[in-house]
Amino acid sequence: MPIVGVIGGGQLARMMQPAAINLGITLRVFAEDENSSAHLGAYRVGDYLNIAALKEFCVGLDALTFDHEHVPASLLEALESDGIAVRPGSKALIHAQNKLTMRRKLAELGLPMPAWMAATSAADVEQFIANHGPEIVVKTPIGGYDGKGVRIISSVTEVADWLADIHDYGSELLLEQKVDFVGECAQLSARTPSGEFKTWPLVRTIQRHGVCSEVIAPFGSPAQQIAAEKLAKTISEGLGVVGVLAVELFETASGELLINELAMRPHNSGHFSIEGSKTSQFEQHLRAVLDLPLGATELVDQAAVMINLLGVDDNNSFVEHYPEAMALAPEAKFHLYEKTPRKGRKMGHITLVGPDSAELLKQGQAAREVLYRGSKEAK
Repeated sequence: MPIVGVIGGGQLARMMQPAAINLGITLRVFAEDENSSAHLGAYRVGDYLNIAALKEFCVGLDALTFDHEHVPASLLEALESDGIAVRPGSKALIHAQNKLTMRRKLAELGLPMPAWMAATSAADVEQFIANHGPEIVVKTPIGGYDGKGVRIISSVTEVADWLADIHDYGSELLLEQKVDFVGECAQLSARTPSGEFKTWPLVRTIQRHGVCSEVIAPFGSPAQQIAAEKLAKTISEGLGVVGVLAVELFETASGELLINELAMRPHNSGHFSIEGSKTSQFEQHLRAVLDLPLGATELVDQAAVMINLLGVDDNNSFVEHYPEAMALAPEAKFHLYEKTPRKGRKMGHITLVGPDSAELLKQGQAAREVLYRGSKEAK
């Protein structure tokens, strides 16, 4: 029986568990704490930055993969030198850990992106505003996610604190053109060590307050779908990605797709695939890291919609109104992550599959509103 280790005990590790059980794979989770979302699969609880604990965890693994991108490259390189099959490997994962490293590599591959530059001083920021303003996007190259580590500015004073502590961010900030986009989308794919590659349908992602709120599959014109698949294949092969890759994209008014960010693991934009695709992203990721044949990725119906459940306060865990929401949307599938409630936190999601994405979206949003009921801050 193959054994796969997962560093991180969040919802992604949690959702790998049913797929692992079905495939006869033993899944070991290195969780941060005993109350983590994936606590039922926790093989070890502790600090994954402890190299001795990490090496002990890896004994007997057929592959090591991740719930997040926060394991330092130096630790991954140490594991690789011991013969551990780290997937994706350190040389690939660094592009998801450092946004400037990603931009430089994607530029080398000649792929479409917003205008960007690395900044080390106030003068750099001022010059970029002059060239691409009046507003620009500034990102910390490491550590940001779900809108964190991102600011839209029109004056260098708005990032004076980041410039003062620039050594905390790798001694550079990433400056990007603020793209006048009409929407956002994402292309998910998977690749094995031996080079087999498959994509899911391109999906529309709807963001609210910097966090994904809804995902609609499929999305885009035939030309956009072909372009997105080509981008994913070029990135996956060019960076040596093994496992699931998510390419987050901006859609411009002309229909052009520009690369925003990358994730090398199952991704929020792919949760629809659990019920909506012939092979979910979680099963496919496990297949890929073990170099097993990849599964079919077609939708099981004409459309699939995923509705994120974001925390609205520190009390509502959504359990109280579950029965009413289920009655309202009997064909919906509900996923809760067993997280402590907190405003803005990803607490779960709802998936609906059927012939009409607009109707599915309406049903899912209505079910979400029922779950939000009772919170003073429900929207």
